[in-house]
Amino acid sequence: MSTVATICARGGSKGVPGKNTRLLLGKPLITHTIEQALSCGQIDRVCVSTDSQEIADIARLAGAEIPFLRPAELATDTAGKLDAIIHLVEHLEATGANISRIVDLDPTSPLRALSDIDDCLRLLDDSCDTVITAFEAEKNPYFNMVEMGQDGDVHLCKRLGGPVLSRQSAPHVYSMNASIYVWHRQSLNKNLWSGRVKMHVMPRERSIDIDAPLDFRIVELILKDRQEPSRMENPPVG
Repeated sequence: MSTVATICARGGSKGVPGKNTRLLLGKPLITHTIEQALSCGQIDRVCVSTDSQEIADIARLAGAEIPFLRPAELATDTAGKLDAIIHLVEHLEATGANISRIVDLDPTSPLRALSDIDDCLRLLDDSCDTVITAFEAEKNPYFNMVEMGQDGDVHLCKRLGGPVLSRQSAPHVYSMNASIYVWHRQSLNKNLWSGRVKMHVMPRERSIDIDAPLDFRIVELILKDRQEPSRMENPPVG
């Protein structure tokens, strides 16, 4: 029984064209996630699902397996990511793989730590079907998120028995960051919310998903800041 990391990367990004192959601190974006997956001791295989030959070539060079180029119908703007993961896993099984766990790593979330992957895999046990990642939400539906009713009146999205006077006194809510998903093999074909779900909470600074050019710049700045302490500890010899 093995644990497979899936990395799904379409070639047709519209928000940031070519983002999976765009250089981030000298490496293609997808390479950061592949290297992280390869360094995780709990992962046995790292496989990329893509419709792009360019992405496939870069991923293979980084050490990932590319079992095929993804069919066009699974690479459209409206195609679900879960369908692409299931397609990849079923292909691996058809070639003899015996898979017990799947961990999906989004290549547009390179700020995750290796410890985040390890913690998610440890959370997956017999008491749950899936593990997701999220961060504490900046807005709270019990306090400062509203919706408009059919009559045009605006009200809070969620209400308690009495007034909520501050965000700190409201129930904690979280935003999914889509950085990591972990499933048992038998849970993969379930709807996400039809099973039992656990959550690994990540800090905001590790939860940025690159969906626009500004996101790319922010991620690059954060990664550069991470490198600064090592430069200070090892100053150049004059």
